[in-house]
Amino acid sequence: MDRRSFFSLSGASAVALTAQGVLAPETRGATAADATRSSASKPLKVRLGHQVPPPCSDAQFAYVARYGVEGVGATATITDPSRIYATADEMKLLRERVEKQHMTLDITDSVLLPSSFIDREPHPSIMLAKSPQRDRDIESFQNHIRSCAAAGVPILKYNMSILGVVRSGTTPGRGDALYSTWHLKDGLAGDQSLTSAGVVNADAFWERITYFLDRVVPVANEYKVRLACHPQDPGMPQPQGYRGVDRVLGTVDGLKRFLTIRESPYHGLNFCQGTVSEDLTDPGTQIFDVIRYFGSRNKIFNVHFRNIRGRRDDFMEVFPDEGSVDFVKAIKTYREVGYSGLLMPDHAPRVAGNVEDAALQNFAFAFGHLRGLIQSEQHVV
Repeated sequence: MDRRSFFSLSGASAVALTAQGVLAPETRGATAADATRSSASKPLKVRLGHQVPPPCSDAQFAYVARYGVEGVGATATITDPSRIYATADEMKLLRERVEKQHMTLDITDSVLLPSSFIDREPHPSIMLAKSPQRDRDIESFQNHIRSCAAAGVPILKYNMSILGVVRSGTTPGRGDALYSTWHLKDGLAGDQSLTSAGVVNADAFWERITYFLDRVVPVANEYKVRLACHPQDPGMPQPQGYRGVDRVLGTVDGLKRFLTIRESPYHGLNFCQGTVSEDLTDPGTQIFDVIRYFGSRNKIFNVHFRNIRGRRDDFMEVFPDEGSVDFVKAIKTYREVGYSGLLMPDHAPRVAGNVEDAALQNFAFAFGHLRGLIQSEQHVV
């Protein structure tokens, strides 16, 4: 996951994508057929993965290993409550627990910069731009990078979120499933009060992002640990934003700009295919060229492989086999760009009554579905 070009759709679709900032002008001459021909002999390098939620017990690792998961993202247990980064020994212990289940620890995350609502976040200073605590928190993040390097964990994931994951409700799905849903018109009709961050326009948000990257990317370069940022979920109207916040990482153009700040092979994306699909007006046709753009530049460090039904401002999160995006075509596109990391199911549908086993059941379905897709594509020559 470096070819420097990616392939655009032809005709009217390409014109529409270029106008929306999804495609760059220099890519208009290539076609999807060209991409298929050029990648026909490439081996599929992706592996089945999963983001194991804290507290990351041995039982959770055994559960995902049962379904053929090969690599995981997991969070180390921090034994000292006065510290907000994992030590090298804590990271090594986590890696050893994962490896006992014959899996690899490919990615970890920090207690800093989660995808959470800022008013519920215990460590908000980086996103609130409140120094000197912001600088102390960034120093902790730098120490976590060093711990990852010492423990042999190649990727550290983070978010630059103030609003967290925003949804407007649920929609009944097949059987007794409930699909998490976002209708912008319903969201705008709800609570529009400012958060503790107040008004954060695009300039202010970019300043906070740049301040952080200026201080952590050099450390990532030194220790050769990749930093994978998750896009903001979902994108919001610009420039007015939502609850006073302009979500600058909620568009493809925003993600492109983000990657030009402190350019580095260790500065890239936790490419949530579901979130990026939520940012497109026609994800069923547009997402593949977005994968090509970031994948051909080696900026996809990890993939959250989930599906939606709908489009920007109006979608629901569904099972992987029933959404707007053709997952068979998506797998082929990751093969085309040479992506060699994990494909992780994400945001499994829920069940009414919050049944305890529902998420486990629904993730098991996603594991089997994705494992079958990967094995099928591995036999394509």
